[in-house]
Amino acid sequence: MHQGLFESARLCLALSDPGAKCDAVAKLRAAYEQGLVPEDPDCPVEEIGPPGRPVRPALVDASRVPRRRLGSAAGRAALVHAIAHIEFNAINLALDAVYRFRGLPGAYYADWLSVAADEARHFQLLQQRLQSLGSMYGDLPAHNGLWEMAEKTADSCLVRMALVPRVLEARGLDVTPGMIGRLEAVGDPQTVRALRVILEEEVRHVAIGTHWFRYCCAKQRLDPAATFLSLLKTRYGGAVRGPFNLEARYEAGFSREEMEVLKSL
Repeated sequence: MHQGLFESARLCLALSDPGAKCDAVAKLRAAYEQGLVPEDPDCPVEEIGPPGRPVRPALVDASRVPRRRLGSAAGRAALVHAIAHIEFNAINLALDAVYRFRGLPGAYYADWLSVAADEARHFQLLQQRLQSLGSMYGDLPAHNGLWEMAEKTADSCLVRMALVPRVLEARGLDVTPGMIGRLEAVGDPQTVRALRVILEEEVRHVAIGTHWFRYCCAKQRLDPAATFLSLLKTRYGGAVRGPFNLEARYEAGFSREEMEVLKSL
């Protein structure tokens, strides 16, 4: 007999070993899709705190995360390490989206478990690439910006969907093509292949965020475009930086109206 969905998500979230977390996420997703994990609405929702994560990497201010030129193996390892850290955080963010927000359709939980499983696979892909570059996850410091946004949006599914998938993850859609181009220029097809997989699948993740953001808006009878732009001002605290990968953003559900306003900001 499997534990309930929310307790299972909480237990996955609490795991600190990356390998154990990735394995547990894959098993939970498979079990949920097979109908083996019932919702357990009596599972209490705890206040958000730090998720399970390894002792390393050390978390520092974003300005102190090392940036190196991609012409050296060490420089490429630093880039891959930074992206692996984003993917590890994204596992926790997807799990928290399952655990924290209740009373949503089963498709919502299936979507975010699928995102968690994708992010775990991305993390493992990057971890393998790090090892081939003579490094491993935890060797370099990293920042905590993604999880800090999870903490800031723990009070509302609508706000979480607006600001995590549609701002922070959507930023990855904008910057990854440039990273791929620079890696191609220095002759690193292995990392390029990993980033192409991640970019293609992240479009779906942002689209999932868009879908459930609009679902939450409809439940509250709010205009999605106006609400999104209002939240950028009141809860995000600034403009979203361009240039934008318009093709990927439109595929992920951004409207022309939203993109025109984002470009104007």
